[in-house]
Amino acid sequence: MTTIKMIATAVLASGMALGAQAQQPSAKKNPVVQQRAERLSDQMARELRLNNYQTTKLRAINQDKVAKMAAIETRYAGNNKLIDEQCQGVCRERDQELRAVLTTDQYSDYYGRRPMYYKYDKDYAAQATDIMLVKAVQNPLPASAKGATITQTKDNNKPTSGGGR
Repeated sequence: MTTIKMIATAVLASGMALGAQAQQPSAKKNPVVQQRAERLSDQMARELRLNNYQTTKLRAINQDKVAKMAAIETRYAGNNKLIDEQCQGVCRERDQELRAVLTTDQYSDYYGRRPMYYKYDKDYAAQATDIMLVKAVQNPLPASAKGATITQTKDNNKPTSGGGR
């Protein structure tokens, strides 16, 4: 009986994950991705001393790149080597775009701090993923099949305590 419960739980968890992905049409509209991009942009703007124009451009660049990295992390979950390789490619795209936005001194500072920014973003992504997992377990979405919602019902077959036969 325990094995059946474990299988049912695994199937339910997979269904919730697929349902959550289906509800998010793009990673850019995902609030976690938006927060992640904003957090990284705030850190970079502060440390690189960007003006308003540069900060606006940086936010748009980071929104795009963080969304791409989140999609890579979802697609290749569990394969950290491939995730890092693919994400480094996205970071190289960001490098090219930032050359047109930053001054030479700012770009030099940025380039020297790239590993720190990458770690800063990855650490936040891992923390946000952990928080989302805990919330999903604590408040699971109802399972659904062809419009019929499956919910837990009261089990009337349980013996009551206290009374005699």
